[in-house]
Amino acid sequence: MKPLAQPTPDTREWFALIDEGRLTVPRCRECRAFFLYPRSSCPRCGHRAIELVDAAGTGTLLSFVINHRGPEGFVPPYALAIVELAEGPHLMGTLRAPDLEAVEVGTSVRVAFEQRGDRRVVCFDMERAA
Repeated sequence: MKPLAQPTPDTREWFALIDEGRLTVPRCRECRAFFLYPRSSCPRCGHRAIELVDAAGTGTLLSFVINHRGPEGFVPPYALAIVELAEGPHLMGTLRAPDLEAVEVGTSVRVAFEQRGDRRVVCFDMERAA
């Protein structure tokens, strides 16, 4: 099976929401900054009142790599992407596209989820052209 991240006390609630099919982004209640990864204090102002806000579910492809060889569980070719979420923070995940060779930086993507055993992980699907 593909690997899974192990939740920490600071990320447990975030991962539980992903398991429910919800992507959230931590936001500081003091300075209103969005950030990732979840942590107990704001990386911008240090305030400790953090809330998880539902993400829009959209983003822009900042960078990606197409892997033609991979570890156990991954069927090549597959793409790993860094996406700038609509809220601003960057998140990495698998990119699912009908033609990986046609993928370009700047493309719009939508958050999706992949089931891995009892858990879900975030991945991204290419947005369809209108």
